[in-house]
Amino acid sequence: MALIGYARVSTADQSAALQMDALRAAGCAQLFEDMASGARADRPGLAEALAYVRSDDTLIVWKLDRLGRSMAHLIETVRELDKKGVGFRSLTEGVDTTTSGGTLVFHLFGALAQFERDLTAERTRAGLSAAASSRSYSRGLL
Repeated sequence: MALIGYARVSTADQSAALQMDALRAAGCAQLFEDMASGARADRPGLAEALAYVRSDDTLIVWKLDRLGRSMAHLIETVRELDKKGVGFRSLTEGVDTTTSGGTLVFHLFGALAQFERDLTAERTRAGLSAAASSRSYSRGLL
């Protein structure tokens, strides 16, 4: 069982030193790092960390936003870790999926993210329907 750290900064003028120090203090044996915008999908350090972790390891980040491009991506990544038997911990937010309480909190995040996606899809369908009705009305079809 190993603690694996992942740090990310967005730009070259930022330093990952604070994150790396916190990860070392948390007991991380191996550290991975990226300098890339959170929106970018190609993050070699994250890919290496995800390939490196093994069952019973825990991937640790300083903050949740260091791992995921979005809430949906974060949840997807943590679910993939869970399938591999790997725990996840965020130092700043105190999320820890190696505990039952942390797992509950993370499932609530997932439920809220799904709710948000469903609402967005619902609003999109309603908007498209309203636009279609408006076009039909303006053409005198109604």
